[in-house]
Amino acid sequence: MDIIVGGGKYGVEAAKFLEKKARSYVVVDRNPDCLAVRELNLQKVESVEKIKEGRYFLKGGVELLPDLLELEPEYIFPTAPLHVAAEAVRVKFNLKPWNDVLDCIIGNLPARVVVSAGRGSVVVSYNRDADCLEKCSAPDVCPVTKIRKPCPMHDLVKFAYPDAIVLISRQLEPGLGAIEGKDFAELMRQTEKKERVVIATACRCHGVITALRRV
Repeated sequence: MDIIVGGGKYGVEAAKFLEKKARSYVVVDRNPDCLAVRELNLQKVESVEKIKEGRYFLKGGVELLPDLLELEPEYIFPTAPLHVAAEAVRVKFNLKPWNDVLDCIIGNLPARVVVSAGRGSVVVSYNRDADCLEKCSAPDVCPVTKIRKPCPMHDLVKFAYPDAIVLISRQLEPGLGAIEGKDFAELMRQTEKKERVVIATACRCHGVITALRRV
């Protein structure tokens, strides 16, 4: 069983990938008429307990992710337009942005990779100023910038803030990545009692770093 957070264009692409692999999955989205519902043959359910094997739609957002861990997902596809892992932690444990640490993180990053910063988050990319290629295989030399990456972005993020909990978005096919369910489960365990935490999700090319603290 896999989880797709977001029923838009990229959520549909993730679902079609899973269907090619004959894998069960559930799409989570706040919109009951999202693109995934319109284009895919999904069974609508109202609770996690109703999910067995098959293809499902569950109305809701990241607040459902901790409960969905009951399904022991192998992969979680964060296709919604937000930092899914960090937002799930923020909501679950009622945390607030920890803005003070952002300058420390940014100071350890090359300026050319910082896309934006504010409200507790930093967005980073090796291809900061242009659109990526569709279905890119993320080679060592970026096909857009023609610049060789010194290391995968998830390693650079860990260098910038060694205490960060970094979830690696693993490329399952060109243009499609997912985090491992066990990594997200471990994130939830580690953050349950922390007063302050920095959470990052990153692939080889891009990443988002979010700093959170107790109220």
